[in-house]
Amino acid sequence: MIDVVSDEAETWHHGLVARWWSEFNEDGPEIAYFRRFVLSGQPALDVACGTGRLLIPYVADGLDVDGCDVSADMIALCREKAERQGLSPTLFVQAMHELEPPRRYRTIFVCGGFGLGSTRQQDAEALRRFYKYLEPGGTVVLDNENPYSSEYPWRYWHKDERSVIPRKWQPLESEERRRASDGAEFVLQTRVIDLDPLEQRGTYEMRAAMWRESKLVAEELHTLHINYYFRNELLLLLEHAGFEQIRVHGNHREQPPTAESDFLVFLARKN
Repeated sequence: MIDVVSDEAETWHHGLVARWWSEFNEDGPEIAYFRRFVLSGQPALDVACGTGRLLIPYVADGLDVDGCDVSADMIALCREKAERQGLSPTLFVQAMHELEPPRRYRTIFVCGGFGLGSTRQQDAEALRRFYKYLEPGGTVVLDNENPYSSEYPWRYWHKDERSVIPRKWQPLESEERRRASDGAEFVLQTRVIDLDPLEQRGTYEMRAAMWRESKLVAEELHTLHINYYFRNELLLLLEHAGFEQIRVHGNHREQPPTAESDFLVFLARKN
């Protein structure tokens, strides 16, 4: 029997999608980049830690890092992966705008999670909470993908292009499957179903499917809202939250950004 999930939740990081992240999202330049700030400022909190792509290697190296995520499924998978390595980090389920961690931190970092499944008001509240739960002199480090970094979904900021969304799904069977460690095979598909350039907000759907022994056994459909931020807006939000000495890096490198930078990383200090 195939389980089909279609909900109005504002995040897709559950169920089959969480399992995909756990199995196939394990590396990237962000790991080494954020590590430098954790090394110089512990304890640290990994906000939107997911299934532990950054957190687990940090804890395995002896760094003092806690993790939280809005998805209970992601946290459960993170805990399982950590336990298989003999690790027991402090993990808890919490949206960043509702953050109430068990202690204060020298570093709070967010990799790939800011603005996902939230409102702009909630994002502003999240920054205020980061400020509150940092120790004096502590630093928040968060990255943000430039809205224009790729042709998709930037093309839909043009009104003529928005008339073609949402595009039709391709048949699941036509997609290349990825084999997980337990032998199950997975497919993920994503599409934009709405983009409001005035509100700088997009709505996406993600369809996930799983096969076992060539038989489709599960299929899910999730929805996610994304708030798009440009550099100057995030600088103002950080200032309004109380942060000072704000710096910006480009593409997870310790160098100034350019107009060609796909990602901006914001570093802000609590005095």
